[in-house]
Amino acid sequence: MRIANLNGRLVIVTDAGVVDVEDASSHRFQADPQSIYPQWDDFREWAASTDLSDAQTVFDTALLRPPAPRPAQLFAVGLNYREHAAETGLQLPQHPMVFTKFVSCLTGAYSSIAIPEAGNTDWEIELVVVIGRRAHRVSAERGWEHVAGLSVGQDLSERITQIRDPAPQQMSLGKSLPGYGPVGPWLVTPDELPDPDNLQMSCAVDGVQMQKASTADMIFPVAELIAQLSEVLPLLPGDVLFTGTPSGVGYGMKPPRYLRPGQTLVSRIDGIGELRNVIVAEQNSVSTRSERN
Repeated sequence: MRIANLNGRLVIVTDAGVVDVEDASSHRFQADPQSIYPQWDDFREWAASTDLSDAQTVFDTALLRPPAPRPAQLFAVGLNYREHAAETGLQLPQHPMVFTKFVSCLTGAYSSIAIPEAGNTDWEIELVVVIGRRAHRVSAERGWEHVAGLSVGQDLSERITQIRDPAPQQMSLGKSLPGYGPVGPWLVTPDELPDPDNLQMSCAVDGVQMQKASTADMIFPVAELIAQLSEVLPLLPGDVLFTGTPSGVGYGMKPPRYLRPGQTLVSRIDGIGELRNVIVAEQNSVSTRSERN
């Protein structure tokens, strides 16, 4: 099953189009996409037994928003691919390197993303996991049982902000500028995928491939990440987890390369879909205030 956030309304995506969940369920489930995760098992049961053939055949993909727009917790993992650790000159972690992104960074699959003029904004394609069942001290063997679904994500990173202090790095701030967390285009349940632990992923800037890998190359796979995170704190329905990026980021190139206004960033994971984000220049605060007056 694929579910999406279409301009703030929860929909099921079928081959024929989209089905509005609130209307199709006679208001049993709310339109708010975030509200579905605490009811995930009931929702899955309802969807499996409901005729979804009455789908809206045409919808505007530009209206797709993050499938979990307001998670209580938004985690990210660094250095989860060996070649990425090597290109950054850092040692392989013995445990997942976890930090947070702030919820205000989340944006849609086709949203434009504004970057600061005096910045070094980098791309980082990632598999994104949304939690469907509360997980606390679960084993890796049962980790996938707590996953609602998977999306494509970009952990965009403003490198100047991220590394401006020697220790500790400003990971959360540098990766949480507005729009620096596009997720989508929808959420795909793991049963739709032949092997959810082996998904081909790629990232391109203006048609030039920058990253290509498989999620099978993760140091800590999805189930292991859920086990180790849930050992420390409960993972809640609707929580979002960025699982790490492979090699090919701009920071690791010689010389480094970064995003610039006018470029198009395309991020794709087979079996899930793609993000297509146009990069634009951030308006300064003076211009923004003038436009509001």
